[in-house]
Amino acid sequence: MNGRSWKLLVAGSVLLNVFLLGGIAGGAWRWFAVHGAPHAQPAQRTALRFAAEDLSPERQRQFVDVLKSARRDARQYARDGREGRREVLDLLAAPQLDRAALDAALARTRVADGAMRAQVEASVVNFAATLSPDERVKFVDGLRQRGQWRLPPQQPQKPVSEAE
Repeated sequence: MNGRSWKLLVAGSVLLNVFLLGGIAGGAWRWFAVHGAPHAQPAQRTALRFAAEDLSPERQRQFVDVLKSARRDARQYARDGREGRREVLDLLAAPQLDRAALDAALARTRVADGAMRAQVEASVVNFAATLSPDERVKFVDGLRQRGQWRLPPQQPQKPVSEAE
């Protein structure tokens, strides 16, 4: 090897090492920024099963069991809804748009989705009926923050001026 190839080899090695050190330093900074922050808040868990989070562990298990049972009983509705959505997509991709068949597939999908939702909602209400009034208040607060009953944060209302 002549002097020039050694210089290129050393320069390439230096560049590679600088690149690797920068990657390691950036990764370490990111790690400590995320994991070392004492004020980092946990991710908001919005699934319906977390609505009973403020209840006792026994009640939480009961609620999870109720949800599992309701979803198990509603499997056929979920399957029908998935099949209906596949059918809708197939009909939309067809060379000729058959509006009547598309509307019928959408209607079947809506019925299946509505039946599944009704079954899950009925099981949630049945579970709530077994709770004491204090537990029910905690449960309702959990429902306001999680699941399909989750409410968006309230926006401050603008005061109505007399000029309007």
